[in-house]
Amino acid sequence: MRNLYFLLPGTDRRYSCGGLFAELKTLQLAQQICSATVVTYAQREPDRLFLDDLLQSSSLADSIFVVSWGFHVPRLVGRLRSHQVVYHAHSTGYGFTLPADVPIITVSRNSLAYWGQRSPNGLLFYLPNSISEDFTNRHQPRDIDVLVQTRKSSEYLLQTLVPALQSQCHLVCLESFVEDLAGLFNRSRVYLYDSAEYWALSGVSEGFGLPPMEAIACGCQVFSSLNGALADYLDPGFNCQKIGVYSTTYDVERILRAVQHYPQAVASLDLEPYRDSQLIPRLQVILEEL
Repeated sequence: MRNLYFLLPGTDRRYSCGGLFAELKTLQLAQQICSATVVTYAQREPDRLFLDDLLQSSSLADSIFVVSWGFHVPRLVGRLRSHQVVYHAHSTGYGFTLPADVPIITVSRNSLAYWGQRSPNGLLFYLPNSISEDFTNRHQPRDIDVLVQTRKSSEYLLQTLVPALQSQCHLVCLESFVEDLAGLFNRSRVYLYDSAEYWALSGVSEGFGLPPMEAIACGCQVFSSLNGALADYLDPGFNCQKIGVYSTTYDVERILRAVQHYPQAVASLDLEPYRDSQLIPRLQVILEEL
């Protein structure tokens, strides 16, 4: 099987985001099947291969370059036209098209449908992102009524809904990176997520939307927007509730009711398709096809 080079601009805090973590996780899955290595191209890093240096090698015939970083993809694909390239597609809406001989592995069915429309003659695959086994319901006491992550949250959520809830329940807003997010989810009864405005302003889609899935896995009742890939697995009325419905008063009433009646309102989600044990065999099939 060919060697895989996962191209990333960098891996330090400057590039920290969900897309970086998801790509590094996919790299770890690939390493259980074949040789796979990170290659940076925007900055040199200790103990990492650098693209400029690697392209000087004459032994790349048995290698595949995996590109993923949004707006950088067209430039990278153009630069690597004489080599084998695969696009690992997270968010959609960047506006570029790809040659039909560049296979695309999408992380959501939302992205799969997007590329099915834009690249009807391309080779397409679906490989969802992985959710760590750390994210599971520990069935412990929950001292946080409502949990909110400020990053990617809408103005409505932060400026209207959060103030309306703060005087009526114990609400915690996360404004920085948390080492043990699974632990925090396990302390929380309700999790609020509203990224539709953020992605609309960015001009691209929610590529996967892992936080609501992680929250559900940990036993939280989730109130969420349903944009982009969130619709892959969120099912309003069954495993979540839609946020921003009708009025702030109605949202507050539903959220407080979920807090007060916890855990009666908590629903489960079949997480097996997103666990490593299911993803590794799926990736094996995809790589054999490539």
